[in-house]
Amino acid sequence: TAAGLDLLAAREFATYALTPRADATPVAEVARGERAALLVGAEGPGLRDGTIDRADHRVRIPMRPGVDSLNVATAAAVALHRLGGV
Repeated sequence: TAAGLDLLAAREFATYALTPRADATPVAEVARGERAALLVGAEGPGLRDGTIDRADHRVRIPMRPGVDSLNVATAAAVALHRLGGV
């Protein structure tokens, strides 16, 4: 929600929307170090366009051709591993 994004911004978190959009930055290329909040959507519909557009960063997990998608829990784990600086 907008209120949740406002709260994260007030607490100086950078928001990262996980999306399959082609113009999103591959998660492996994201600079580490900021306080990060990962935004993920429901399986299938994903995040709403307004939420993706409002996030500070849009990130994606590159996949091989022919792979449709990852389970949301798996995708979140991959992204959190990268954003957490591990």
